[in-house]
Order: sequence, then C-alpha cells, then structure tokens
Amino acid sequence: MLKKLQAGLLGMALFAGSLFSAELMVDDSHSEVKFEVTHLMISTVTGQFGEYDGDIVFDLDSRNFSKFDATVNPATVNTGIEKRDKHLRSADFFHVEKYPNLTFKMTDYSHKGNIGKMTGDLMIHGVTKKVTLDTKVTGIIKDLQGNTRVGIELRGTINRKDFGLNWNKVLEFGGVAVGDEVRIIVNLETVVIE
Repeated sequence: MLKKLQAGLLGMALFAGSLFSAELMVDDSHSEVKFEVTHLMISTVTGQFGEYDGDIVFDLDSRNFSKFDATVNPATVNTGIEKRDKHLRSADFFHVEKYPNLTFKMTDYSHKGNIGKMTGDLMIHGVTKKVTLDTKVTGIIKDLQGNTRVGIELRGTINRKDFGLNWNKVLEFGGVAVGDEVRIIVNLETVVIE
C-alpha cells in the first residue's frame, strides 16, 4: 500500500512539473536574428536574416530550456546593400546554393533565474562547431489576447574562419577588409503553443 502511494505521489509530481513545460512558437514579426562584423577595421556592419524558425521547449516555472533548435535561411541575409548581400550569398561566404540552412542545436543549458549559458552545435557553411551563447529570459507576460509570451535574448561571438568563411582582402595601408569576429545577436518574442 505504501509503495502504491509513493508511486502515485511521484506520478502526480511528475505530471504537475510537466504542466509548466511549454512549446514556444517564434513570432517573427517581433523578433530578429542579426550579426555584426567589423569593416575596414574601423566600423561595424550589421546584417540580419529574414527567415528563421525555432523548435523550443521551455519550463515557465523553472525558466529552463530543455530544447532549443533553430534554423536560419542564409539566402535571406540583408545588410542594406544588395551588392554586398549577393557577395554574402556566394561561395565566398554562405554559399547558399550548396548550404541552404544555418542550424543550431542546443546540447546544454545552465542558468540562474533568467540569466544563463546555452551551449550547442552551430552549423554554418557545412561546418559544425560547439558554441556557447549568453542567454536571458527578458520576461513572461499575457498579451491582449490572453496568450502567454516569452521574451528571449541570445548573444555570442564566433570566428567566421572556424566555419570556412575565409574570404578577405588585404588593405594597402595594412589590415583587412572584413574582421574575423562575428557577433551574434538574437532577440525573440515567442508565444506558448496551447
């Protein structure tokens, strides 16, 4: 009898815990996936991607991510200069005809409250490397329609050459046209799928 009661209580605890775990849908009209890179060693160029999606599972109570997989379409890159965007889509950079997706698959997440570190496998240009991103849950609210929304920020820095994006041009006065470090900036507004 005692064993049955213990098993029943355990089952109830597991069920109750699962009530807080939710799938999140990215609201792309209120989200952005951006990058920054140094140009001519003196200024910063910002670009963003127009198409992306995520498969995210998040515990609303503990603020823990149990799944965070993302896909980005590099053909939708936009830096505001069409000539530069065409170059980024070419074999010198993203080579979108051969590599139509950039992907990220979370492998580990540690956090304290809303602040955390997300580690995962990032694939760019057919090359996969483990990266760690600073993560922040910026808020959980009910919107005007009664939907639960979760705000998420991710920040990190990668070396583009680690992913085979090696193109550059040496400048006459020294230095190079494009910096190696790329800063990743992701701002997501997501909706709990009921």
